[in-house]
Amino acid sequence: MNVHIRGTIGLRLVTVLRFAAAVLTFAAVPILAPVSASAVRAPAADGSRLDHPDGSHLDHTVRIDDRRSRLYVYSAAMRRVIALDFIRAADTGAPRPTLYLLDGAEDGIGWDGTETSWETKTDLIPFTADKNVNVVTVLDGRYSYYTDWQSDDPVLGRNRWTTFLTRELPPIIDAAYDTSGRNAIAGVSMSATSALALAESAPGLYAAVGSFSGCAQTGADPGRRYVQAVVASGGGNPWNMWGPDGSPAWTANDPSTDANLRALRGVDLYLSAGTGGPDAAGVTPPAGGMLESVVATCTRKLQASTTRLGIPATFQYVPGGQHSWPYWQQSLHAAWPGFARALGI
Repeated sequence: MNVHIRGTIGLRLVTVLRFAAAVLTFAAVPILAPVSASAVRAPAADGSRLDHPDGSHLDHTVRIDDRRSRLYVYSAAMRRVIALDFIRAADTGAPRPTLYLLDGAEDGIGWDGTETSWETKTDLIPFTADKNVNVVTVLDGRYSYYTDWQSDDPVLGRNRWTTFLTRELPPIIDAAYDTSGRNAIAGVSMSATSALALAESAPGLYAAVGSFSGCAQTGADPGRRYVQAVVASGGGNPWNMWGPDGSPAWTANDPSTDANLRALRGVDLYLSAGTGGPDAAGVTPPAGGMLESVVATCTRKLQASTTRLGIPATFQYVPGGQHSWPYWQQSLHAAWPGFARALGI
């Protein structure tokens, strides 16, 4: 891995990488079905070019079928085009809200062009078939924590995800698809932490947040080491994200601090984790359960904080739950009634 760190910091990263090898377990990556030959390309849904004042814009779309499209949005902050999957609401006769879904560290479109995402690993497409919500899945941002990095990374490049997901992308989606302007966001594993942080950084933008199998404590161990392990496992230098280990930005970006959590008051919150132990049938899960037991500890700490601060939130602990897509699908289903109410559906 191209992690350019010397001395004691390098020794710390060796420990982090060993931790990553022990705890990071992800599903196999399937091959994305080819786009139909009848797919069409257009600058925007209505044939026009949609520009953000800073230069961000919907570059073009590729139609997959009557409900789905692949969107390519140019981010001025990251100076590149970002790929997203888009699913139209069941009824387009009136403006509809938008659900943004973020993938885990190794998910999205891989280096070899294959895709692992909400669409390929869950029942998202049939699940939303009768729901009046637009769905946007981000297919980029591997190992980035969907945050604004302080420095460009030799391996992971330029990452300005907070800017993209809170300032650049939502206005473009709203203009292209005549949305209601109400949004929800959910993430898994790495991005479960990101979903909380993004909502905190832009109060009022997201009416509902789903955080599935995340460890929100980025400013303290074990959450801090977990973040560093995830970034390093993708070949990135964690110090390029929020500065050297122990820098103030690690705590400032911690979504579990009292100051940050207060920004979530009034947001519909659904947080889930597996217990990592035997399930209801007495079956003990494999390695994913070990990681999920750590996640459950993080989640219980977060629950204690929201309770102390009087911030309403739903917490669900799945017996035997693993760090895997079937449990995240289950969590999305369980979170949906609250999301629908928050989105005005």
